[in-house]
Amino acid sequence: MAEPTILTPERILEAAEDVLRRFGPAKATVVDVARALGVSHGSVYRHFPSKAALREAVLERWLDRVSSPLAVIANGDGPAPDRLRRWFDTLIAAKRVKVLDDPEMFATYSTLAADSREVVGKHVATLAAHLARIVADGVAQGVFAAENPEASGRALLDATARFHHPAHAAEWSDPTIATAFDGVWELVMRGLESGRA
Repeated sequence: MAEPTILTPERILEAAEDVLRRFGPAKATVVDVARALGVSHGSVYRHFPSKAALREAVLERWLDRVSSPLAVIANGDGPAPDRLRRWFDTLIAAKRVKVLDDPEMFATYSTLAADSREVVGKHVATLAAHLARIVADGVAQGVFAAENPEASGRALLDATARFHHPAHAAEWSDPTIATAFDGVWELVMRGLESGRA
């Protein structure tokens, strides 16, 4: 096979996503990715030492697409309650679009996530850190009374899991889901504000 002049990890990941879309995670192979790129499978292995490493990188890339806009909100300025709601609205919308617009690819990523606990754990830690940052800002602004922003960030993620965790994806098309989130949101805000001077 003719080797291209430049084979980057990014090109490989793009091809791997396309191969996963066409064949699904059970049948997609490194050879398929190499074939799609017009290179030998050894060229792919020079960038990713195993099929598992390639699949983890694909998953990490996908999760980064979810977390990048959330990081902008978490690291931004403005009232913490507004940023917190915008952060959740953005996360929920991103997950819902992926499920409703491309359910097959969402299922593929869910399969990859089930096999990549370390990558998923890192993603969850990143999301919890975003929330901790916003909660800490709210404490500094005098609008939240949380004693431990890190614990509160993780609790916020856990308390709202129904609305963004892939295990609940079947529920997201329920017409009452937005109302349900508003109810949880009201309780969350009361909890964050309780004890505030």
